[in-house]
Amino acid sequence: MKKFALIGAAGYIAPRHMKAIKDTNNQLIAALDKSDSVGIIDSYFPDADFFTEFERFDRHLDKLRRKGNKIDYVSICSPNYLHDAHIRFALRSGSNAICEKPIVLNPWNLDALMEIEEESEGNVNTIFQLRLHKSIIELKNMVDNGPKDKIYDVDLTYITSRGHWYFTSWKGDNSKSGGVATNIGIHFFDMLTYIFGKVEKNIVHFAEPHTNSGFLQLKRARVRWFLSVDSNMLPKEIKEKGQRTFRSITIGEKELEFSGGFTELHTDSYREILKGNGFGLSNARNSIDIAFAIRNAKAIGLKGDYHPLLKEKI
Repeated sequence: MKKFALIGAAGYIAPRHMKAIKDTNNQLIAALDKSDSVGIIDSYFPDADFFTEFERFDRHLDKLRRKGNKIDYVSICSPNYLHDAHIRFALRSGSNAICEKPIVLNPWNLDALMEIEEESEGNVNTIFQLRLHKSIIELKNMVDNGPKDKIYDVDLTYITSRGHWYFTSWKGDNSKSGGVATNIGIHFFDMLTYIFGKVEKNIVHFAEPHTNSGFLQLKRARVRWFLSVDSNMLPKEIKEKGQRTFRSITIGEKELEFSGGFTELHTDSYREILKGNGFGLSNARNSIDIAFAIRNAKAIGLKGDYHPLLKEKI
């Protein structure tokens, strides 16, 4: 049984990590969050120690380490801009790190972490759960076993409605979240490059706080992408169904079935990490580079090969 600590216990994604720790028959020893509204812990690990101050959390883990009870893994579910510091903390504590997306916001942060990891006992793993989704595995197999010179036409659309709280929270601050393309798009950029290869061209057509859209020329695909947290961007038929999320990937004329299969992906990710098959810092490179470039690009407007929703919605 492995011993875990968790940073960011009150966040949206933390319960998936708690469930994954429990489902893999491991133990959460201590958790940290500046908010004390974390009753959800009782559903998984009621005996876990809880801290609202980092200094006390750090001291507690240090005492455990000195007594020979070192934490094996630190799970990191804190706001995006804190991931870098919390990964460093995990490594310097002699633990492995399991970090939510995006693992860092800037490419140079990734470079520095790779150096620290090299000098440390522990390893860094990130959660790229889409790589474990059945439909994505099937798509990768299709591309890998298909004609090597084929260039696929891909449209990616992901609209996940968020309320007024979103832009009041840290997620609405680009310096903390990385913006929409990073906060909700990083998994998709990873998945696309995982399947279709590295980026050859990265164009941004539209960039507003709630919606980003652009074009990626990958080694084996032309990708038009559209990401939004604005419910007004939902297609009419989705609104009429009362749905607040729309997720679509089309390859040529074929729609990828992608509506379900997400509930166990964090647990699957933990199982692979514990077996030594996790996705490390080098695996995060392509998606971090893409999101950073998008965040710092100037939108060119409705020119060239842009996503079809742009003409309708913008």
